[in-house]
Amino acid sequence: KMDLQELTAFIMEKGKNRFPDPDAVAKALQKAARSSYRLPKTVNDSVNQVLAISITSIRALESQIKAFDKAITKQMELLPNVLISIPGIGPVLSAGIMAEIGDINRFQNQAALAKYAGLAWQQHQSGDFEAQTTRMIHSGNRFLKYYLCEAAFSLVRCDKEYSRFYHIKYKEVNRFQHKRALALTARKFVRLVFALLKDNRLYRPAE
Repeated sequence: KMDLQELTAFIMEKGKNRFPDPDAVAKALQKAARSSYRLPKTVNDSVNQVLAISITSIRALESQIKAFDKAITKQMELLPNVLISIPGIGPVLSAGIMAEIGDINRFQNQAALAKYAGLAWQQHQSGDFEAQTTRMIHSGNRFLKYYLCEAAFSLVRCDKEYSRFYHIKYKEVNRFQHKRALALTARKFVRLVFALLKDNRLYRPAE
């Protein structure tokens, strides 16, 4: 059994401090647990054993991920990497983006790169991103899309221009605000990635 303080600390750690009130979340979880259906002791013991094994496995995987991240960071230090000049884009994200893109010269323009990443919308829609509120295309490189969206979310926290853009897009609609705003921010980020890789130049933030 985990007390309130331990649960709060766990939520803060796993949520990476994104919850505005982790203490309230912890209390709500405890309340839900108390009011939930109680299993018989024999079943409960088995469930606890499975959970303990699962937690151990998760921690082992997390440890492996950290080791891989360190290895990637070490390798990226030996390679020319213009993307790492962007605030918030570390060696792991930049390595993922570059690995999935490959040779930037195989893309005619930034729109082709965006389509390859799946950050494009149905053709019947306007090219104006202000009007785009429906789903994106289902094709594309899902790994590159993941890295670009993760990088965009990091930029929202580290770069004023991208933070301002994200919040403008967030307020434009009443549903799926974060998902839409993040996708549009990632689409904006594609233009930057294409330009930096194409020209082989470092990032310079807007004044």
